[in-house]
Amino acid sequence: MRKIILSAILSMALLTTRSEVKAQFKVAVFDIDLMVQAMPGYHLVDSLMQIYDNDSLGTQYQIYQSEYDRLDSTYKSDSALVAQGKKLKAILDYTAGERRKIALNLVYWQQISQNKSNTKRSEYAQPLYEVVAGAYKKVLLKKKYTIILKPQTYEMGFPIDNLFIAVAKELKLTTLPQELIYAGDDPDAVKTPVTKQPVVPKPKN
Repeated sequence: MRKIILSAILSMALLTTRSEVKAQFKVAVFDIDLMVQAMPGYHLVDSLMQIYDNDSLGTQYQIYQSEYDRLDSTYKSDSALVAQGKKLKAILDYTAGERRKIALNLVYWQQISQNKSNTKRSEYAQPLYEVVAGAYKKVLLKKKYTIILKPQTYEMGFPIDNLFIAVAKELKLTTLPQELIYAGDDPDAVKTPVTKQPVVPKPKN
């Protein structure tokens, strides 16, 4: 996809002058995830996630491990009783099925925990996403862009506006990470956007 977009832009550049291309194509760079991570309130999301990962996810893993050990022990003891005709095989099969479910959770725990962690991070960061999205929409209403690319999907040399700076101005932020300040090719942008404290996410029960 990146190669297709760049090829289309470069093809037009070969047919027209730089100024004509800029007039026809209004290209900008932006990534809402990076902008949210640059918000002053995002450090609280990181703090809440550290608590969630250590406490909630850590405890859930221990529960799975304990439950597997219990089911495994029950299965082994029931196997002997079934062999002696003292317990129904259906009960043993049920225990085996439950043990298998827990075992799968343990085997795929890294993937499961990562999905849970990503969902919880999105939940904690939602207020910040709403604030950034609102500012982003206001910026887009002022200027119409043909294409908006993420920082890693283009190469320097083609005129491209830096929406990180424009959105930061809209949010009245005082600072931005250097890699966001110098994304794009926006010589008219003020490099030191600004002072309103953004909405900070609150922990949910």
